[in-house]
Amino acid sequence: MSDLAIIVVNYGSSTLLARNLVAVANELPEAHVVVVDNLSSNPERHLVRGLCDAHGWTGIYPNGNTGFGGGCNLGVDQALARGARTILLLNPDAVIDRASTLLLVAAASAGDAMTLAAPRVVRPDGSHWSAGSDLDLDRGDMRSWRRRHEAPDARTLPWLSGACLVLDAELWRRVGGFDEDYFLYWEDVDLSVKVTEAGGKLELVDGATAVHDEGRTHDDGHRAEAKSSIYYYYNIRNRLLFATKHLDEADRRRWRRTAADAAWQIIRRGGRRQLVRPGGFVGAAWRGTRDGIRGTTGPWHP
Repeated sequence: MSDLAIIVVNYGSSTLLARNLVAVANELPEAHVVVVDNLSSNPERHLVRGLCDAHGWTGIYPNGNTGFGGGCNLGVDQALARGARTILLLNPDAVIDRASTLLLVAAASAGDAMTLAAPRVVRPDGSHWSAGSDLDLDRGDMRSWRRRHEAPDARTLPWLSGACLVLDAELWRRVGGFDEDYFLYWEDVDLSVKVTEAGGKLELVDGATAVHDEGRTHDDGHRAEAKSSIYYYYNIRNRLLFATKHLDEADRRRWRRTAADAAWQIIRRGGRRQLVRPGGFVGAAWRGTRDGIRGTTGPWHP
């Protein structure tokens, strides 16, 4: 798999790179590893440079934070220039072994190589985290593929989590990579839709598994007690931004009418601990709704 490139976007997560990416790279020594370090601090930048130098990874060092999609696009551009034919997009808080990677590469390369492939993603304790999801076009909310029986007649769009994705280089070029307008969250939903609109397919690959330690990507290794205001803002805003980009006028109006209820459902993901500290998420939710309706893109400046 010398033509495989592994792309990881880092933001304040050098401890995760040292633990997770080192393990993945050791399983796949022939792969070209690209780390895009979205600048969080000078000490963090120094640590990431040291890791890249020590392990022979290619480091890309923007002067600021390009977002998840922007970082992935930078990394893939560099990998394609080096001749990569297959792309593995991996979160810093995710680990995948060689056997699962081979299954994903085989799926992405099969036939006309128009498949976006993903593993079943589990938590460190083995519990389910992601195995494909549907976006309900009437309600504007998400439902796991495992729950499709609950609404068999619903109008939906399928999507795969960006925690771990594999696709052919030509498919990436055809769909134009990630849409950088989102900055953080919903890029994977958007990419999944672009793949299917281009005539490709989404595949959850049997037997392939990745482990995702959710909640550690943005806090340098210490699990957060609740979701951050960043999480709420971008998920609430980008839901409406996605509607503007992909849905017809009737569905866009419906999503805007249900924006407050959708924001509350997103807030509830933070659990009860979030609700005892309402100040942060209330402001983030209000701004996310406002900016989503306005069509605001790019990074949030609270």
